[in-house]
Amino acid sequence: MSQPLAKQIENFLTYLREVRQLSPHTLDNYGRDLAELCAWCEGQQLLQASAISSAGIRYYASHLHRRGLAGSSIQRKLSAIRSFYNYLGRRQQVSHNPANGVQAPKRGRRLPKTLDVDQMGQFLKPQSADPLELRDIAMAELFYSSGLRLAELAAINVDDIGPDTGLVTVLGKGSKTRTVPVGAMALEAIEAWRKVRPRLAEETALFTSNRGQRISVRNIQARLRRLGRRAGLAQPLHPHMLRHSFASHMLESSGDLRAVQELLGHASISSTQIYTHLDFQHLAKVYDEAHPRARRRSAKD
Repeated sequence: MSQPLAKQIENFLTYLREVRQLSPHTLDNYGRDLAELCAWCEGQQLLQASAISSAGIRYYASHLHRRGLAGSSIQRKLSAIRSFYNYLGRRQQVSHNPANGVQAPKRGRRLPKTLDVDQMGQFLKPQSADPLELRDIAMAELFYSSGLRLAELAAINVDDIGPDTGLVTVLGKGSKTRTVPVGAMALEAIEAWRKVRPRLAEETALFTSNRGQRISVRNIQARLRRLGRRAGLAQPLHPHMLRHSFASHMLESSGDLRAVQELLGHASISSTQIYTHLDFQHLAKVYDEAHPRARRRSAKD
């Protein structure tokens, strides 16, 4: 007669402690995860490991998800269950591993942090005529104006921006080039920087360090954090936050997801669709103002 599930788990933990000689911390994790499985199985009248099917393991994973466990925690518990069944299989106590192929529910994508228009105005104003200050403002303006990635901006050369056309050509992911517009404010900031750009600077690089060399990505990150602190922003400012803000504000104003995809250089529109979740309040306002059955009747009606 097969052993009860609780006894099988006890034997497995003994094997891990005495044969595998796992650390006490790891043993505690295995014990806790398998004890939870055992308690759930008892509630389902599943008293032996061989009675649990793949559908049962999937149902158990869904149960954990409904309890609010993160995907990483559920995945760890499934890993413990797979190890347990592998142990039973080697001892011919089960014919298959029901946890094989069962995955934890995918973790929801984190929404990117953005700045609103007023916050953008807080730091996109030079406080002095210091050349480095003008350079930093020009970089921030260009990030926000054109939605560039960090590496894309660092690689820009002087001739990549056409002052007459108002366009910049950058080399993006996958060595793909794209041409995007540069706003008037960004063009003004870049021109102010070019007037004070060190004479000994590299001939090709648009943004250079105080030594005249092409500015590094780490230096760009550090200088933007400095701008954010100076402006009193509550959260650290980084290049991708400006890119996210560009995308969010463009989508909010235009509603054209495909156009924003092209401007960002996303290969798949699914990457761009995350920004549609940032503007629920704006969309609700537009809906209330536009839809004939969305507006509440006034007292006069």
